[in-house]
Amino acid sequence: MTHIILTLSIVILALIAFIFEWLPVDLTALTVTVVLMILKLVTPDEGISGFGNSATITVMAMFILSAGITKTGVVQTVRDWLVKWGGKTAGQQILVMGLIVGPITAFINNTAVVAIFLPIIEDWCRKQKISPSKLLIPLSYATVLGGMITVIGTSTNVLASGISKQLGYGEFQLFQFTVLGIITFIIGLIYLAIIAPRLLPDRKPPNFEVLEQEYGLKDYVSELVITPRSSLVGQTVNESEIQRKFDLDVLELIQNKMRFPQPLGDKVLSAGDILIVRSSREDLLKIRDERGLDIFPDVKFKEESLETVLSSGEEKIAEVLILSNSRLIGTTLKDLRFRQRYNATVLAIRRGSELVQGRLGKVPLRFGDLLLLQGPKQSFIGLQTTRELLVLEERDVENLRQDKAWVALAIILGVIVLAAFDIMPILVSALAGVILMVITGCIKPGEIYGAVRWDVIFLLAGLIPLGIAMDKSGSTQWLADTLVGFGGHLSGYWILLFFYIATSILTEILSNNATVVLMIPVAVKVAITLGLNPFAFMYAVTFAASNSYMTPIGYQTNTMVYSPGGYKFFDFTRVGAPLNLILTLVTPLLIVWLYGLSPIQ
Repeated sequence: MTHIILTLSIVILALIAFIFEWLPVDLTALTVTVVLMILKLVTPDEGISGFGNSATITVMAMFILSAGITKTGVVQTVRDWLVKWGGKTAGQQILVMGLIVGPITAFINNTAVVAIFLPIIEDWCRKQKISPSKLLIPLSYATVLGGMITVIGTSTNVLASGISKQLGYGEFQLFQFTVLGIITFIIGLIYLAIIAPRLLPDRKPPNFEVLEQEYGLKDYVSELVITPRSSLVGQTVNESEIQRKFDLDVLELIQNKMRFPQPLGDKVLSAGDILIVRSSREDLLKIRDERGLDIFPDVKFKEESLETVLSSGEEKIAEVLILSNSRLIGTTLKDLRFRQRYNATVLAIRRGSELVQGRLGKVPLRFGDLLLLQGPKQSFIGLQTTRELLVLEERDVENLRQDKAWVALAIILGVIVLAAFDIMPILVSALAGVILMVITGCIKPGEIYGAVRWDVIFLLAGLIPLGIAMDKSGSTQWLADTLVGFGGHLSGYWILLFFYIATSILTEILSNNATVVLMIPVAVKVAITLGLNPFAFMYAVTFAASNSYMTPIGYQTNTMVYSPGGYKFFDFTRVGAPLNLILTLVTPLLIVWLYGLSPIQ
């Protein structure tokens, strides 16, 4: 009993750590594993077994295969279908978009699909004069629904398959629950096409080309005129140290009626020069008093938009999204030396519908933050190739290996066919596919490591030992016996529904992978105790773990569209709660109908 109490205490502490985000989720999972080994609840070999688990390796291989598809531009080829069949009404647009992205996410990681389609949808909305907030939540939800069509659609499905193997029921076949996945996908897409347009807000105006209105740039971008008495006269921008000592970025220099974009560090300043800067009012007043400058806000911006001024010549401004595997998360622009690293200046930061206030250089960055950048056009071409930031404009086709598109597609189909017909396990076929992607040039060897979502890999590797500890200590059996004691008189359907609801609630506050690790073993123990079908309970938990539509933080694709759509937090609840309810009522019934709850023979 001591081991049970100890293990459950660790589980509770881990849940609290996940909820309050004391540490990144992957580091929390690893910390749990280390504590389990220190307390001898698992052996060292069991503690590191997650790194060699077939689920972990399969997920890693699928990330690389998804990158091969992305690098060759296979998915971009379907954008013409969206333009051709999208139509003018929001319902038709959502339906066509869902029918395109859903089947793709059945075989390719859904975060990769959203990363590809975000710029495509943004550009399409701009041309059609549609608010992107009408389509981006449906984009996220459609990829989540599509990911449940096959076992490799999400890392959660792959992990559930691995847990099934650990429990003695074998790994799931590729199309083990495809019928259920297709039906729930169709139901969800019908809801998104018919009901969601009435619930989705217009957070971004259709004419969102004028970015200064959306970001309030005129409150932060001003003109500083260098007076004859200024201490800056005769100094270069670097020598003046104004960008280091103040929360200020010099965007342009106007000298003798000529415009000079960045880099400006070596430009010698003279009386009468005009500096276009991004800064807070507080720092503008400081630099005016300390360095002898005059502030002339909006002097040059009366006849043309600020965006046009800042995008003149070889300069441009664009929105850039921080991705989940970015090294920028948790750091500040100042610590990163962002301007020097990327040769671009951050004009503003958006989180959902809110603009980040205060000194931008000192704000810790988060996954899903939307940065408004200004810099040379060549800098944005370089940003399109980074794995840490996503430029919200259609990708330059010159950066894609389109001549390898059909090769990459053939490799993916080969992986699917080999696994589907049990010619070889999905782990083996996926790893073989990775090797072929490299050999054929679809992906370069150096790109492999950047393609892998290491936070997900370490999360999986750290969670798997927790499941082992719960089983060894008897915690899983104790929880199952307790639940049977409370609900053993209920029918199998109501117990199945209980697990679906409990998992749905837990996945909104935890990682869906963590929820699967905790819930599947308990659900299976309850099923065995009551003589019910354990596969039905595993399917219920697996589907409920991805039934995460009510918050922008419940699923990573939701976080990705949060800021680009300009959404408020409860926009997801307004649209997602009815979808959650529909799937909660329908999915357990479908599981009973398709797979039955009959006692195991």
